[in-house]
Amino acid sequence: MITLTDYLLLGAILFCLSVAGIFINRKNVIILLMSIELMLLAVNFNFIAFSAFMNDTAGQIFVFFILTVAAAESAIGLAILVVLFRNRQTINVTDLDTMRG
Repeated sequence: MITLTDYLLLGAILFCLSVAGIFINRKNVIILLMSIELMLLAVNFNFIAFSAFMNDTAGQIFVFFILTVAAAESAIGLAILVVLFRNRQTINVTDLDTMRG
C-alpha cells in the first residue's frame, strides 16, 4: 500500500527538480516557464495527497484554483514570449535583459 510519505516524497522530488531546472538553465525562457509549472504541479500533488489522507475535499478544490491560475500564467507567458521573439528574434534571457530606447 502506498502511504502519505511516498506521495510527499514524490512531490518533494518534483519540486527539487523544478528548482534545479530554474537554477541550472537560466538561458531559455521556455524551460524556465516549464520549471515553474512543474513547481506548481508538485505543490498540487502534495495538496491532493493531504486531502486524500485527511478525507477532506478542500485540498482537491484548492487544486482546481491553482490549475486555473497556472493555465492563465502559461497562456500569458507564452503570449509575451511570442511578442518578444517577434521583436528581438531571440528568447535567450541574457539577450532579453537589455532595454532599447
